[in-house]
Amino acid sequence: MSDTITLAAPFDAHVHLRQGNLMRLVTPHVHQGGIRMAFVMPNLVPPLTLPEHTIAYAKELQALAPSLHILPSLYLTANLTPSHIREAKQGGIVGVKSYPRGVTTNSEGGVGMEGYAVYDAVFAEMERVDMVLNLHGEVPSDIDGDGTCVLNAEERFLPHLREINRKFPKLRIVLEHCTTAAAVEAVKSLPPNVVATITPHHLHLTIDGACSTPLGFCKPLAKFPSDRAALRAAVASGSPKFFLGSDSAPHPSRSKLPALGVTLPSPCAAGIYTGANLVPLTAEIFERSGIPVDRLEGFVSTHGRQFYGFPARDGDEVVLRRVEGRTVDKAYGYKTDKGEDEWVIPFLAGEEIRWEIAA
Repeated sequence: MSDTITLAAPFDAHVHLRQGNLMRLVTPHVHQGGIRMAFVMPNLVPPLTLPEHTIAYAKELQALAPSLHILPSLYLTANLTPSHIREAKQGGIVGVKSYPRGVTTNSEGGVGMEGYAVYDAVFAEMERVDMVLNLHGEVPSDIDGDGTCVLNAEERFLPHLREINRKFPKLRIVLEHCTTAAAVEAVKSLPPNVVATITPHHLHLTIDGACSTPLGFCKPLAKFPSDRAALRAAVASGSPKFFLGSDSAPHPSRSKLPALGVTLPSPCAAGIYTGANLVPLTAEIFERSGIPVDRLEGFVSTHGRQFYGFPARDGDEVVLRRVEGRTVDKAYGYKTDKGEDEWVIPFLAGEEIRWEIAA
């Protein structure tokens, strides 16, 4: 097996970069982790619901990471109009992100029980101007009603995916961070303009790992071993329908590991941070998962870039080399906006990984 891997300008199709001092910490990490283009999420406080807000945020990020190609996104809300879509397209915004209401971080303004038909005019305009619809593919829990919970919320979303594609057959759609065999099969059954992202942590975790520590807790929740096997098989197949979207989501340690008595929307913040080590970590997880490393370039670069329409540029290659004894940092320290000491704890903190970025 080769001790080096050359990759054409890796692309992360799903990354959270936050705000304030946390943003200043993690934004440079994206390039450090081997990524050369990143699709950035809009679920800030307040969310990026207007094109001018998204454009201003992208400029702020670009100043922190001048070598990173940033693809900004807009938050889907009931106030979004077709004219906003035209303005967004003209401003260089490439996608609109849909969140299920109240399911994950800063998703209170997302789609609730009213469903997706109310957005038909927006979707039609997105189809016309060729913008991407990015779907967090879950429905809100309704435990005492129809029994929807974190384990079946993704599968119960899939009829919405099929219906949106039926109504808008040319609309480019990304089912983000899919976690189930059912989602893999749904994406495979739909046309080439419907694709999915997969996270490295979902290639690694099952529900046991997701529930045994707050550091493994994310939305969507990692599922059963059979679901993980389906994700691995989809990536190993080399299908261009499946590519990297890390969902790298930094949280302060006091939100991931809250003390007793702290009240949060969930027992701990949902999110796993992989940004600072993303490409080497993905190579490591490929090897641990039995996925051929020769599938890595398609997964981390070629497939996503082809779908979004941004070919890799010469000179943006990333070279990985095999090493011994390299461990993931245990935490990244920073000062909060209030001046307090805080840390972000990365995925596989303290564990040895056998790849690093050489160039």
